[in-house]
Amino acid sequence: MFVLTIDQQGSRSSPDRIPELLDLLRSVPTILPWERSVGDEAQGVVARASDVVDAALACLRDGGWYVGIGIGEVEQPYPESSREGRGSAFVSARTAVERAKRTGDRAPVSVEGPEGSAEAEGVLALLGRHIMARSEAEWRILDLLQPDTRGTQTAVARTLGISPQAVSKAAARAAWQEELAVRPAVARLLTWADDGVESQRT
Repeated sequence: MFVLTIDQQGSRSSPDRIPELLDLLRSVPTILPWERSVGDEAQGVVARASDVVDAALACLRDGGWYVGIGIGEVEQPYPESSREGRGSAFVSARTAVERAKRTGDRAPVSVEGPEGSAEAEGVLALLGRHIMARSEAEWRILDLLQPDTRGTQTAVARTLGISPQAVSKAAARAAWQEELAVRPAVARLLTWADDGVESQRT
């Protein structure tokens, strides 16, 4: 199981953005819903690794968040609120978000848990760096592109009133194809680490 603890950067000198974060993550499926945990933090319990990747990268794109991903056990029966949750995944998420605050120039995301967590963190941070570096103009193009759809670059160019070559160059510059390839790889690494929780228990 995965617990994400997400902390707002610079919360003492900026408005409360937690409602904005909860709205951003509303579409990401959870076992225990996204909610404010304490002060300037939000937390959620997620079952699928692909949803963890989606949530983490959405936060990095939005900017201004420290993302901690904890892999471990969540005690059952599940409570109604993640604030009442217990288990090693919650402890790991707390450790991860504190480490995320010390990543320096790297993407502010950390993964804590069994064997495989460090590998997942490294690839996720590398992907996050590309996402954080994209310009608004690049995002306008990427948000319209449809993976594995023939003619999509031509359609996007027509919609935005630019050339297909400009769309192609923007996608290449933003490493869009690489992101599509790497997202499942990060999810597999997270799943591998999560499988290690069961191995440790047995």
